[in-house]
Amino acid sequence: MLRFLTAGESHGKGLIGIIEGMPSGLAISKEFINNELKRRQGGYGRGGRMKIESDEVEILSGIRWGKTLGSPITLFIKNRDWQNWEKAMNEDPYFESSIQPVTKPRPGHADLPGIIKYNHLDIRNVLERSSARETAMRVAIGALAKQFLKEFNIDIGSFVIRIGSASVDINTFQLNEESLLLLNENANKSKVRCPFSDTEEQMIKVIERAIKDGDSVGGTFIVFAVNVPVGLGSYVHWDRKLDGIIAGAIMSIQAIKAVEIGDGVNLGSEYGSKLMDEIFYDKKFYRKTNHMGGIEGGMSNGMPIIVKATMKPIPTLRKPLRSVDILTKESVEAAYERSDICAVAAASVIGESVLAWCIAKAFLEKFGGDSMTEIKTSYDFYNKKIMER
Repeated sequence: MLRFLTAGESHGKGLIGIIEGMPSGLAISKEFINNELKRRQGGYGRGGRMKIESDEVEILSGIRWGKTLGSPITLFIKNRDWQNWEKAMNEDPYFESSIQPVTKPRPGHADLPGIIKYNHLDIRNVLERSSARETAMRVAIGALAKQFLKEFNIDIGSFVIRIGSASVDINTFQLNEESLLLLNENANKSKVRCPFSDTEEQMIKVIERAIKDGDSVGGTFIVFAVNVPVGLGSYVHWDRKLDGIIAGAIMSIQAIKAVEIGDGVNLGSEYGSKLMDEIFYDKKFYRKTNHMGGIEGGMSNGMPIIVKATMKPIPTLRKPLRSVDILTKESVEAAYERSDICAVAAASVIGESVLAWCIAKAFLEKFGGDSMTEIKTSYDFYNKKIMER
């Protein structure tokens, strides 16, 4: 069973990830992981933290001479900003009396429910772990999943379609394998990961307005997977439905507030005769449309898997909103932590890693084995049987 665990605080010594269930014999490129981390740090509207950090992964276990061993893989990403927070984040109680606690919760953040749930008197105990800094490790872990999927010609990508009021109507485009890969390629050249140059300019203006006003802005991105085999997931049990697994995982990314599969909410506005993806056959089953986003009955159907996710504006504002001090109960302005103005582009890269993990996990459940040789044998046999139907 493929699973992972992350640990670490935003300004602690670093982030740790432990991955269990990755088969032996998978070639792993450290350079690929570091490039994924670099992609996560990009995007117009990112905060000052990105000027400090230059994330690189250290592989502590589970990989020898460039290939997985089948044993747990341990990854470490050093927080370069730790040197400025050594007293504030030290495990030694000696430093506690010298640090001013954070007591002004930010609306829209984990601050208030977190301190109530865990009985803290210092919001820093909450914000350090709830911070999106944790996603750096999820991107590193997702990079392993991407390299696994690439062995089976499964590609993952993303692009941004909305930032604030600036958006493109993606429903007017035919999102097939070729067009999705091209949109991802063009997004890689964009400051905001938007493949449409006119909309990109509008998005940058929206972000610049937010910077000027001391505000923040959210948006929407699409993340996709192409060449996914038929039959990942299951209709048999609720917790094995692929769309449910993907939706929950994407929603777990910090600040994501809505997830759609395929045409999503637009499926509620038309008759079924216009939206069901008709089935054809020419040596194999195929479809000409993909309104369902590549998933039917909780299973992949062979079409590209398309997921749309919407990110709320960052809760930390340079012009703070009203709040209440958790100790004095007086009305105050919310605390301000160094933060992004817009992180939608980064969220799309994180979304890629999360989707890659979900598909890799479902893939291993379907074709599982302890080594890449065993898995490829099972996968090839399955494809052969499909062609015989």
